[in-house]
Amino acid sequence: MPRRMSKSFTDLSPDSEPRSLSEFIEEAYSELRRMAQRQFNAEQPGHTLQPTALVHETFIRLRRTGPKAYVNRAHFFSCAAKTMRRVLLDAGRRRRAAKRGGGLQRIPLEDVGLPVPEQPDYTAIDAALTRLRCFDRKLAKIIELRIFARLTARETAEVMGMGQSTVRKRWSVAEAWLKREIQQQSSA
Repeated sequence: MPRRMSKSFTDLSPDSEPRSLSEFIEEAYSELRRMAQRQFNAEQPGHTLQPTALVHETFIRLRRTGPKAYVNRAHFFSCAAKTMRRVLLDAGRRRRAAKRGGGLQRIPLEDVGLPVPEQPDYTAIDAALTRLRCFDRKLAKIIELRIFARLTARETAEVMGMGQSTVRKRWSVAEAWLKREIQQQSSA
């Protein structure tokens, strides 16, 4: 049986007024759609998964496997960010696993002379996050929210219950750590 979200969302809206499930879904959908759009603005064109599909898949997975109720707005968006991360990871894994091109000859873009857009390696980021979570859960959460949910520093601060300057400082540490980890992982 699918899990249901709580009917009363007293703490889920910034003004702390009770909201019906349908009102909350509308608000959450808009916010998740913005998060997904920010995520895809950083991707190369032609991505097989679109922002709307990412949001819909996130809602489906949250309904199936998410908590029965959300404590507050931050809890909901934290769960949504994790779920978006998993959806993107699954899509990336499927894309790498699928056979492409059939009998066509592949020509690397480097040979054509076109610039190759850099796409995040979500699998490497996920592996690094798993290691980081062992010794600094908050730093891992900041990376997850900034990279996978594409939240701004202000939005991350709101979700984490931290000051914006603290998030910015921790993000610069997290970013440096993540780059080093991914470089070490790729050279190993």
